[in-house]
Amino acid sequence: MPKLLAVRKDGDPVLRKKAKKVSRVDDSLRRLIDDMFHTMYNNETKGIGLAAPQVGVSLRIIVVDMQDDEHEPLALINPEIVKASDELVVGAEGCLSVPGLRGDVERHVWVSVKGRDEDGHDTRVKAEGWFARCLQHEIDHLDGILYTDRASNMRYADDEDICRERAEQEVSGQKVPVSI
Repeated sequence: MPKLLAVRKDGDPVLRKKAKKVSRVDDSLRRLIDDMFHTMYNNETKGIGLAAPQVGVSLRIIVVDMQDDEHEPLALINPEIVKASDELVVGAEGCLSVPGLRGDVERHVWVSVKGRDEDGHDTRVKAEGWFARCLQHEIDHLDGILYTDRASNMRYADDEDICRERAEQEVSGQKVPVSI
């Protein structure tokens, strides 16, 4: 049975360290990945992504679940952006490690990411839109970068703010996560 892990908050030193590369994929690593998904799904802010440093483990692991019909839940070990669009777009982001705040962050429209899956096989993912934003956000965590380092227009994420962002995204057919 997966465990609910404590999500580290801004100010915790583990969030500012560059995470270590994973050298071996084994059952203990797969348990950590299961625990990370469980924690992400059961967090009160309903995130769509989580990086291992956010649960106090300084390893290069991320989990992402866009929770839509287009994307399967994804775990990436040692993820690395290998290609990115020249075009950038600004979007509102939040974070499980920085609860209650939102900020506007400029990110690549699409990215191509390589890494390993939870069985240790090499994999590549091409992502665009919110999926690309989420991958960039989580990979930043592995380098000790929080979205607040890149954000402008920081504000409290009140219900009105979230509802407005959701309405704007629904018009364009996109889903808006509460926190990445």
